[in-house]
Amino acid sequence: MRHFLSTQDWSQEELQHVLDRARALKAGASSSALAGKSVALVFFNPSLRTRSSFDIGIVQLGGHAVVLDARAGTWPMEMVEGAVMDGEAEEHVIEAAKVLSRYVDMIAIRCFPNFQDWTSEREDPLIMAFAKHASVPVVNMETIVHPCQELALMMALQEKLGRVENKTFLLTWVPHPRPLNTAVANSAVLIASKFGMNLRMLIPDDVYRLDDRYMSAAEDNCAAHGTRFEVMTDVEAAYSGVDAVYAKSWGALPFYGNWDAEAPYRAKGAGFMIDDAKMALTNNAVVSHCLPMRRNVKIADSVVDSPAFLGIEEAENRLHVQKAMLEALARDMDPAS
Repeated sequence: MRHFLSTQDWSQEELQHVLDRARALKAGASSSALAGKSVALVFFNPSLRTRSSFDIGIVQLGGHAVVLDARAGTWPMEMVEGAVMDGEAEEHVIEAAKVLSRYVDMIAIRCFPNFQDWTSEREDPLIMAFAKHASVPVVNMETIVHPCQELALMMALQEKLGRVENKTFLLTWVPHPRPLNTAVANSAVLIASKFGMNLRMLIPDDVYRLDDRYMSAAEDNCAAHGTRFEVMTDVEAAYSGVDAVYAKSWGALPFYGNWDAEAPYRAKGAGFMIDDAKMALTNNAVVSHCLPMRRNVKIADSVVDSPAFLGIEEAENRLHVQKAMLEALARDMDPAS
């Protein structure tokens, strides 16, 4: 049995097979890989694209989606083993994972960090507890990484650019009124580096470097391909000659849970919105965002509404890559199918 928790757990070849299958499904291929099977979609945080694309995709594969709102529709849940449950939590993940495993064939989890203690939250405790105690595959619908978004992005890049090896990918921090989860930024550096792209990360200050787990993984991926990973604060140099631009805002980890102190550093990025002048520095680059996106804060209207913007294609691809991934997990459970 195999889980889909992070793309780092899968080889580039395995992920490319998923992307190739996703393209076939997008082109009209049919699949009944989940016929007679059920998938629990457990949401600890709200969703538009993730919920709809997983629900629809499971139905298109012949399966049944059980959507659970863990904020209001189920018991408050404890994830720490050995905890004395004399607080709000009524149910432990241990029982929840084991019981759901008796009902469904896969469990998918969406759970953001609490922005309280990065030392513990960087271990992704909730989904890891589900993966430990479930007896069925567990799928990450976004925690501190967003592997399904990674696949949708890479599919969009391959559709537009063809082979992406040795092309240059820029992940740029962009403004936002409040600090956000680092999940999509973590995932962007993982997938671009894994597929052999030269990687640049543009940030307002070094405090916006990502957790070393993801920085080191990206460096290792680049080393395996003979490509470069550069962290930059110079806007013009970062955009110069790149083939793909990816926008994301995230909070600075040194101020995790203490965001007021981050404000002076966040102000350094006030001019980081993607606009026509920055895009003119690129190699006719494509540009994308995971959505939802604040127009004229993160990316200017003129860029979003241009042919270079891949955000809608990336969002559509969520449906196809998730179907392909669920199909691969189902096949792994039953190799004879």
